[in-house]
Amino acid sequence: MKNEDSIIEGEKIAQSLVPSEAVRRILVAAGASVPDDVAYWLGIHMARFVQHTRLNGELLDLPLAIESYLAGERLVGYEVWRLSQVEQALTLFSRGVERWQWIKASSPSAKTRANLPVGPGGWQLRYRIRATPFAGEICQSSGLASAAGTPPETQQWMEALRRSIRLNHYSLRTEKAYEEQVRRFLAFVGPVSGADLGETHVKLFLEHLALNQRLSAASQNQSFSALLYFFKRVLGKSLGELESTVRAHRGRRLPEVLSRDEVRRFLLFTEGTSGLMLRLLYGAGLRLMECVRLRVKEVDFDRNMLMIKDGKGGKDRAVMLPESARSALRDHVERVRLLWEEDCKCDRAGVWLPDALERKYPSAGKEWGWQWVFPAKKPSIDPRSGQERRHHLSDNTLHKAVKVAAQRAGIAKSISAHTLRHSFATHLLESGADIRTVQELLGHASVETTQIYTHVMQRPGIGIRSPLDT
Repeated sequence: MKNEDSIIEGEKIAQSLVPSEAVRRILVAAGASVPDDVAYWLGIHMARFVQHTRLNGELLDLPLAIESYLAGERLVGYEVWRLSQVEQALTLFSRGVERWQWIKASSPSAKTRANLPVGPGGWQLRYRIRATPFAGEICQSSGLASAAGTPPETQQWMEALRRSIRLNHYSLRTEKAYEEQVRRFLAFVGPVSGADLGETHVKLFLEHLALNQRLSAASQNQSFSALLYFFKRVLGKSLGELESTVRAHRGRRLPEVLSRDEVRRFLLFTEGTSGLMLRLLYGAGLRLMECVRLRVKEVDFDRNMLMIKDGKGGKDRAVMLPESARSALRDHVERVRLLWEEDCKCDRAGVWLPDALERKYPSAGKEWGWQWVFPAKKPSIDPRSGQERRHHLSDNTLHKAVKVAAQRAGIAKSISAHTLRHSFATHLLESGADIRTVQELLGHASVETTQIYTHVMQRPGIGIRSPLDT
């Protein structure tokens, strides 16, 4: 009787877990069909994500907001099954909504939506549910069910994937990107055994990305690379003819470049640490993560140089330290030194070190020279070692600073932090710098990559004039 009573009680509880109409619409738009009790909890996770992002993730695009939420302290301590449920909820949420945008609450267009919460910076988050079903036809016609759960070996495969990536010394960002793509694939195919997974599933998933999600060629190629790695290194399988398939064609795109006047206006609306970092991106042509990962020993004030270690492709290079940023950077480093001294007093674990340096030199992470030039305000848990240490500043800080500064400066162009690097190269070439020199400063392997900037110079080609002006 007790067992029967508990079963009946469980059924009553399940029946009371009814999702809201909005959650139902999101799941339908995402092409998912799940029981009400499952949909209820997926909706809870979606609501928590939106609430958290409105208050803590202002100006982040949806993919960055999801990445930030999953990597945040809020989910620390979640059991594996619950974390998987959160990831599934956010995957379906991203499929089921569109027009994710941030609008200043004080703008005229925001008056009609005064009921929406306003973030600390005065921004309101807007999005809408997609009007048409998403990917349902592909899932059903192929017998695949994206919302029916994942293969039973998923957790075992994900652990094997992480081990393989780390053995091959891939970066943490690549690890997260590959893991995310593989999780999406496994959620798409549903509870299929490893023996049955193959070329057909991958082909359908790639079609789904191209035709329904309408991902860019670069995103499609990243998914394909992740799945190719997963099948070869984890499942030990070949994808047959797919391996030699031509990747999604990426059209020729010219980089977005700011004029010198636009750069001045843009930098006027930056301040503090993020303002200093953006000045270095433009003044030295740094990539975003090269700036974020800069260490104290790599700054040479005497020779006005920055040594970029282990840049893209594992290459080192030297770039100039802008004179106009030298004093501000020196003052900033002095403030960082005080923070480092406090960490030493607390006997906190040293900063992360590359490769096996931490084993070879156990105390090196606490030495001044290895400290981050742009450290985070608070220590955090290292996702690989599990130790509490002070990491570098999050790149999300710069993403937000760029969006705010561009809006305040009235720049209509679609710009990112990398736009400053494009502008650096273009302005040097316009000033008469040798293209080989610019190639070295940017760290390009081939001069052909650098030549793209000659097409966006103020006077492209040899400076010919339009016939309309003659």
